[in-house]
Amino acid sequence: MAGHSKWANIQHRKGRQDAKRGKLWTKIIREVTVAARAGGPDPESNPRLRMAWDKATAANMPKDNITRAIQRGAGGTDDANYEEIRYEGYGVNGAAVIVDCMTDNRQRTVSDVRHAFTKNGGNLGLDGSVVFQFRHCGQFLFAPGASEDTIMEVGLEAGADDIVTDEEGLIEVLCTPSDYPAVQAAFQAAGLTPEVEGVVMKALNETELAGDDAIKMQKLLDALEGLDDVQEVYTTAVMDEAE
Repeated sequence: MAGHSKWANIQHRKGRQDAKRGKLWTKIIREVTVAARAGGPDPESNPRLRMAWDKATAANMPKDNITRAIQRGAGGTDDANYEEIRYEGYGVNGAAVIVDCMTDNRQRTVSDVRHAFTKNGGNLGLDGSVVFQFRHCGQFLFAPGASEDTIMEVGLEAGADDIVTDEEGLIEVLCTPSDYPAVQAAFQAAGLTPEVEGVVMKALNETELAGDDAIKMQKLLDALEGLDDVQEVYTTAVMDEAE
């Protein structure tokens, strides 16, 4: 598609997240608390907490905030009893959307998510309606110009199972969720810093959108990501970089 750039899309998304840092911190604190409650307060023995800690650090969250969230979760002193819920739906031109939430009020959350879909030209689907269009995996994205040979050598030795470089030079490394901590540690030891990393739901195929369709889809994604109970939003949609 003319003008489509995966790298530009990544930069665009990061810019939008930075602009919503206050709300992002709230979501990360919730994630840290739930991870500590589920697996204990030690990031070294709790991979989920380790990822939440890394996400907090990447968002420039003060260490004291992270520590307090861990203490609340591990000590069971947090009043809210959050549960994790996943919703699936469709956006513009049938683009698949996954919405991962943490909530203390399931009825409120499903109402908010459904409203965001319907108000922005999408619709909420049934469980299992789109999840098959995604792969649950560890993902590392390195900016164009990074050393492909070094990344490939370190990644494969650590357990990565797929490394792809696109026409712009963006390098994508994929692994199983269970291998993610080992691959991450290997990259850190080698001094290789990805632009984006995490355990994600990666779209297996893309729905390319441009013009008004891209604008409408971005409004839907923004509406979903703006909900207090929403932690992550994944989609098969890719938008023209001009949008």
